[in-house]
Amino acid sequence: MAEVATAPTSDQLLVIIDPVARRTDGESVRIAKDVLSAGAAMKVCLPDGPEEFARALRRRGSRRPVVVGDDRALVRAVSLLHRQRELAACALSVVPVGGALSLARSLGVPTDAVAAARAVLDGAERRMDLLVDDSDGVVLGALRIPPVSAVPGQDPGEMAEAGRPWLRTCQSLVRTLVPARPSRPATAPEPGPSRLRVEVDGQTLVDLRQPVEAVSVTPGEKGVASVEVRPVSVGAEASPLLAEGRTVTVSGAHFRYRTDAAVSGPVRTRTWVVREDAWGLTVPAVS
Repeated sequence: MAEVATAPTSDQLLVIIDPVARRTDGESVRIAKDVLSAGAAMKVCLPDGPEEFARALRRRGSRRPVVVGDDRALVRAVSLLHRQRELAACALSVVPVGGALSLARSLGVPTDAVAAARAVLDGAERRMDLLVDDSDGVVLGALRIPPVSAVPGQDPGEMAEAGRPWLRTCQSLVRTLVPARPSRPATAPEPGPSRLRVEVDGQTLVDLRQPVEAVSVTPGEKGVASVEVRPVSVGAEASPLLAEGRTVTVSGAHFRYRTDAAVSGPVRTRTWVVREDAWGLTVPAVS
């Protein structure tokens, strides 16, 4: 992950406080506001939802945006700036508040409200690589494709009923006419291996004939991504397949993938490209 530390470009702050942060930890929000207001001129924005969040970020003017929120709020801000094609020129800051903070921590931001707010005021901008997919989605940290299951997270019968409301009505009528039988404990479908083709810079790392347990892609060094594919082992544990490159394409049966704080898909194919030094985040200055 490439980085060049520079001083923040503006002393005028736009502090956008995510509604989830206000609900989950109002005390940390208050502390962050007090520390920031003591060290810089700032405007506070309290959006009620994603649309107001986006509007505030779009109308920031020359103010340096500071997001007070969890990993999802940070990803939302980066995604919006990327879609506005303003990410490269905008030094973003974050004060992590909420439940999911592992991404912010992995990027070098303190998860203590006081320390994070002080880093906003006295820290340095670190330039970092970004993974951008062919649907204009972004990945700040790691991309992972886990094992597949028959119907991830939902029972097949429930899906059928959701698509055919009349079926639910008929089933309800049958239940009133037929004596109930002892119910069997529900069992979730076991995750199974995926059959995917993984290509790195046009070269096939694994094809559809080799079932895999998992795939991970992370921004590496000097504008390349590190790719790891774990084949299904038979007997002795199989060694992971490793590669580095600027473009990663995964294709095959419908698959889901986890990026930062979200799960996306299912899709049949997706390509990610590394954008070197694509965005900047304020982190504590190295003394």
